[in-house]
Amino acid sequence: MANPLPNAAPENEHEAWRINMKMALSCWMTFAIALLLGGCSALQPPKVANTHFYTLDTISAINPVQQKIPQVLAISMPGARPGFDTPQIAYQRQPLELEYFATQRWADTPAKMLRPLLVQTLEPVFQAVVATPGSIHADLRLDTELIRLQQDFSLQPSLIHLMLRVQLIDLKDKNVISTKQFDVTETAASKDAYGGVVAANRALLRVLEQLPEFCRKASSRQ
Repeated sequence: MANPLPNAAPENEHEAWRINMKMALSCWMTFAIALLLGGCSALQPPKVANTHFYTLDTISAINPVQQKIPQVLAISMPGARPGFDTPQIAYQRQPLELEYFATQRWADTPAKMLRPLLVQTLEPVFQAVVATPGSIHADLRLDTELIRLQQDFSLQPSLIHLMLRVQLIDLKDKNVISTKQFDVTETAASKDAYGGVVAANRALLRVLEQLPEFCRKASSRQ
């Protein structure tokens, strides 16, 4: 007697169902693993660009042969105009608008970095120089104000524009002896913040080299 054929179909259908379930389960496992890996990546903190810090540290070379001014000079903390009283490095692409580099900064505000440079520049010029007015008796006081320190990209190559206002005051009479505004520009060697920093140090050096002569002439008017 021949075997009954109707039982063969259900067995084949059952096997096909098992295969389909295995394939579906495999697909779902793959999808779940992909979601898990993607979620782990999303939980990782975003990469942050490194911040670079720069300094103003140029020093003017003073001729030590010249006779020192027989007075004590006090150097007050330099001030800065709004927009430049920050460690952010300023640049400009169009008039009246200041922008700042995102990952390049001064190590401190330019005004604070300027003060020790003024002291070192003028120590060979005066009998004594003090950085803290009032700590000892002083005859004169030098006040400075940073008016502008920015990289100008509206010109090519870009320029550093430095404006510094200085004022020498007679502390005995409380009179202003002399005031001068230094305005210098220097070409940046590269189209980035570092090129501007190098140019800023060169511009500041030019100002520091003129400062002793300004003080000598001003003090002689007393």
